[in-house]
Amino acid sequence: METNARRITASPRLALLSAVAGLCLATTACNHPEGHTASASAAKAHPAPSAAAPASAPAPAQSASAASATFTPQKLDFQDTAMGTKVHFVAFTNPKAGAETAQAAVKAAFVEMGRLEKLMSAWQKNSEVSDINQHTGQLVKVSPETYDVIKKSLWAGKVSEGTFDITFEAMSGVWKFGDAAVAHPKLPSKAKIKRLEKLIDYRKIKVNDQDRSVMLPKGMSMSLGGIAKGYIVDKAAAVLEKRGVTDFLVQAGGDLLGRGHKPDGSPWVSGIRDPRGPQGTYFATIQLTDHAFSTAGDYARAYILNGKRYHHIIDPRTGYPATASRSVTLWAPDAFTADAIDDAVFILGPEKGLKLVDSIDGCGAVIVDKNNKVYVSKRLKDKVKVLRQPTGGI
Repeated sequence: METNARRITASPRLALLSAVAGLCLATTACNHPEGHTASASAAKAHPAPSAAAPASAPAPAQSASAASATFTPQKLDFQDTAMGTKVHFVAFTNPKAGAETAQAAVKAAFVEMGRLEKLMSAWQKNSEVSDINQHTGQLVKVSPETYDVIKKSLWAGKVSEGTFDITFEAMSGVWKFGDAAVAHPKLPSKAKIKRLEKLIDYRKIKVNDQDRSVMLPKGMSMSLGGIAKGYIVDKAAAVLEKRGVTDFLVQAGGDLLGRGHKPDGSPWVSGIRDPRGPQGTYFATIQLTDHAFSTAGDYARAYILNGKRYHHIIDPRTGYPATASRSVTLWAPDAFTADAIDDAVFILGPEKGLKLVDSIDGCGAVIVDKNNKVYVSKRLKDKVKVLRQPTGGI
């Protein structure tokens, strides 16, 4: 969820296509800076309908297992925008969730994304996060959803040595990246950064589990932009599962969650972007069955000044762009966890970052460090295929 981006409303595109058994989801998603989109090729022609039985003869009874065996999954492809980024759903029908049911499920999941965005976006005046920021020094009651994300944020801050900190919003206007970029960027003054650093400390946030209230100290502000997108992806996936859709991908910017399998039973596969390569290129692939990944990279919103790259992933401990990594792809059982710690691992670098990843159940990471060296954590040794060395450059 990008807090400095205005939401762009686009006409949703929901296409129903026939599936191909050998479907390969290797990354046309890398075609935009926010992250990796997995896409599927699909046949243009629907399978020919079977011949109808003669009117005088009753159709033979067909068992549920036989019906499943003859069922041909169809692919739904839905794209729109939310949370200041591109949203992409790929889902397949099944014997219990046909085209109509699956289409309704995808639409409902997208509506759920919008509902949660309105609760947690710091730039929307009536959101719960804005309410907290506008009433610093006071306890503010929030919804279970916003409270869950804030609590997870505090956990992420603790396990990451403070490299993930939702009170970093105090410095949001200092560095000019993304929508705030200017034609001729200048570095902010050291004095200003040092002054604002005093307003960054997640440990000063107070929470009350009994009534789900949150208090932010006076003068401070918060943003859930570094973690809420993953939570919202998970909640959209839960809508699909509740409605019977079992095989799908949900992607929002750099956050991607895969459930089930491709129609041929093989795992979902997506590409890991080459941080210095042309847009749309990737240096490795990763399996995603019943897992998510979130990517943090120094290439999406950045500029080069005097031969040095400056980018949007700021180390809260220094107020300056982190320098230990070029990209981190965080693999986790859910998008919420992946989104919570990918920036932290990026800031910590390979040594401390991999220790953090290995300490969390079901997590793994692929790191390209500042020297362009690739690290693959132990849980991903059989799930990541490194195709080539990432491109060099500043």
